[in-house]
Amino acid sequence: MSKEYLLGLDVGSSSVKASLVDVATGEMAGTAFWPQSEAPIKALKTGWAEQSPQMWWDNMKTALGKAMQQAGAKGSEVKAVGISYQMHGLVCVDKNGEALRDSIIWCDSRAVPYGEKAFREVGETWCLEHLLNSPGNFTAAKLAWVKENEPELFSKIHKIMLPGDYISMRLSGEMNTTIGGLSEGMMWDFKERSTAAKLLDYYGVPAEMIPEVVPTFSVQAQVSKAAAEELGLEAGTPISYRAGDQPNNAVSLNVFNPGEIASTAGTSGVVYGVLGEVRYDTKSRVNTFAHVNYTKDLTRLGVLLCINGTGILNAWMRRTVAPEGISYAEMNEMMAAIPVGSEGVSVVPFGNGAERVLENREVGCSVNGVNFNKHTKAHLMRAAQEGIVFSFCYGMEVMREMGMDIRTIHAGRANMFLSDIFRKTLASVSGATIELYDTDGSVGAAKGAGIGCGIYKDNKEAFSTLKRLDEIQPETGSEYQEAYQRWKQVLEKQ
Repeated sequence: MSKEYLLGLDVGSSSVKASLVDVATGEMAGTAFWPQSEAPIKALKTGWAEQSPQMWWDNMKTALGKAMQQAGAKGSEVKAVGISYQMHGLVCVDKNGEALRDSIIWCDSRAVPYGEKAFREVGETWCLEHLLNSPGNFTAAKLAWVKENEPELFSKIHKIMLPGDYISMRLSGEMNTTIGGLSEGMMWDFKERSTAAKLLDYYGVPAEMIPEVVPTFSVQAQVSKAAAEELGLEAGTPISYRAGDQPNNAVSLNVFNPGEIASTAGTSGVVYGVLGEVRYDTKSRVNTFAHVNYTKDLTRLGVLLCINGTGILNAWMRRTVAPEGISYAEMNEMMAAIPVGSEGVSVVPFGNGAERVLENREVGCSVNGVNFNKHTKAHLMRAAQEGIVFSFCYGMEVMREMGMDIRTIHAGRANMFLSDIFRKTLASVSGATIELYDTDGSVGAAKGAGIGCGIYKDNKEAFSTLKRLDEIQPETGSEYQEAYQRWKQVLEKQ
């Protein structure tokens, strides 16, 4: 008996993951990522970061083949394709769809001066009211850098794309994008509900460079004959969903409506919440983009708080402070013996570059309150995890100022959310209940494709099989808040 699958592709900067979801059961039938070690990022100069779009395609092809083999699936059984991708990257292609240069990806900082200049000269009020952000270091500013520094290449550009748009084009031969993609690149005007013509004009970007805009949930394109032959899929298979990795992570956790929150805590950490009305932070400490279900008639905005120094601090503690050879689980056991608040030790976790929540200041990581006669390695490790949580809560205060009611946080049971101390501290300081689920971005993309092509009537049906693994309620008592307030006092002196 033939089965039916939905294919989700998650195109990250470290690897590409492919997952097949069984339509009948909603369960993952096969999954794989490639490469097994982190994909290379080219840094030709300090602060630069580029990747080859062809590398993404090659990695996707390998991951897809392995996932199909694991599931025992045939190409004809794949009924729709969904794509999640690393946000804010720039891909420039010619009329034949050939990439003209490596992609300038999300962590490349060369375009910061171009965004800052536009913020001043186009007008801070206009940018915040129309773009909901400063132009910053996003895709439009990256393109402005290309125009000024590579004018000959710029003259050959037919269309510009986000990484997910490029993968869709390679699958189908069609060039298009979404409102969500344009908004994350600062190319969508929320007031005019159209392409951000004023900013693009300021940068000297022709309107023709922007691809056709298609709805996030829709049959955006179909797998071409050439791609079908190369990948083992069937020509005509609909590509019916596309979103950046953080909105898509929210999708995978069934976060669609105002007040719902999704969080991740890997190397860096993210809190992503949905707003039902147009609001923005005047200091751009958090970013506001179109959520996956935003339309010209329905306001659904994703507010994104990103903390760079998250799991990377926990990993640093394991390498340099914890006893040699210890596992993360064993670290957590050591920390459990230390009281809430780490007996006065506070760790400011911002050692992974400038932090947007601190208005792009780079304050570094610091350890405060250490008493040589009392504190141990375990105190430092616990204070580090608490400091990561406190940085989340510091940013969530900004989100609350914007009118977001944070009562429940949805997260996958992975990375820092495997730590009981991290979970309890986050719930108790934020006052929000944490719900943990077994899911990931590639599964979210697959189910998004099911919604987009009509296999599922809505997100409730698509995520009816999403399993809640655990629920963490806030603990009462003043020690969590006292530790947080002490941490904030340390931060404010930086």
